[in-house]
Amino acid sequence: MSNVARKVVLTVAENKLVTNFVNKYGLTLGASRFVAGEKLKDAIKAVKQLNAKGICATLDNLGESCHDERVAAEGTREAIRILEAINESGVDSNLSVKLTQLGLDIDHNFCLGNMMEIVGKANELSNFVRIDMEDSSKVDATIAIFRALKEKYPQNVGLALQSYLYRTEKDMDDLADLKPSYRLMKGAYKEPKEVAFPKKKDVDDNLIKIIKKHLDAGFYTAVASHDENIINATKAYVKEKNIPTSQYEFQMLYGICSNLQEQLVKEGHKVRCYVPYGTDWYPYFSRRLAERPANILFILKNLLKK
Repeated sequence: MSNVARKVVLTVAENKLVTNFVNKYGLTLGASRFVAGEKLKDAIKAVKQLNAKGICATLDNLGESCHDERVAAEGTREAIRILEAINESGVDSNLSVKLTQLGLDIDHNFCLGNMMEIVGKANELSNFVRIDMEDSSKVDATIAIFRALKEKYPQNVGLALQSYLYRTEKDMDDLADLKPSYRLMKGAYKEPKEVAFPKKKDVDDNLIKIIKKHLDAGFYTAVASHDENIINATKAYVKEKNIPTSQYEFQMLYGICSNLQEQLVKEGHKVRCYVPYGTDWYPYFSRRLAERPANILFILKNLLKK
């Protein structure tokens, strides 16, 4: 989708009337393709189905931009419940979190305390927490919290970085001493040209560049893309450099490119599917619509059937 069309979709998504309509009818009209459900038990069921196909998962209770300590505390408790549910059910999954859901916009130390509790639980249960990267205004605070967590729990926390930001390669250099695990992705937020590459080709080229850089450093690399050009470039590079399959994985979103996910597993690559759930699913869903025209057509077809 062009940048103009993408911005239109994201702007419409912020309209209150649109939000109310989609929150009421969206899951039945087609959003359930991209969201596993509103309850944790729905998400665990979805993960079991993925595991049966050889695909592992990362679970995410959807939510962001929280400005209420009580809501952030509940988000923290739900993250811990996810880790406990993974442990109890025996599914192959880890956890993804957004720091703004856990109080980043309220107070830095409050958010850090919540994250220490979550990653501490992951350490106790031998699991792993991936910190999602949000818009560019949150990058410095996110990296600071990641560093504090990584220093205390080196095996239990990783970070997502976005190739559309000019600063990302320098951020990688600054964090290299931590030997981090990254999810490397293009990025899905509206950003000004002052901080982000405006052209898709530059975003794509930078993603391939930072994927190779991280692989060359010997650190675990999660390649989060549905773009077959990105995937094929990664496959060619790991083959050329004899990089073991234990050093990387491909990550994709629930409900998108399912056949490709299964094909990569058959080829011997590790694949992880991002499985979102929860009642606050609309911001996530609107970004999926903005990314690909086919997603909008899918929803419109379902709407016309009603």
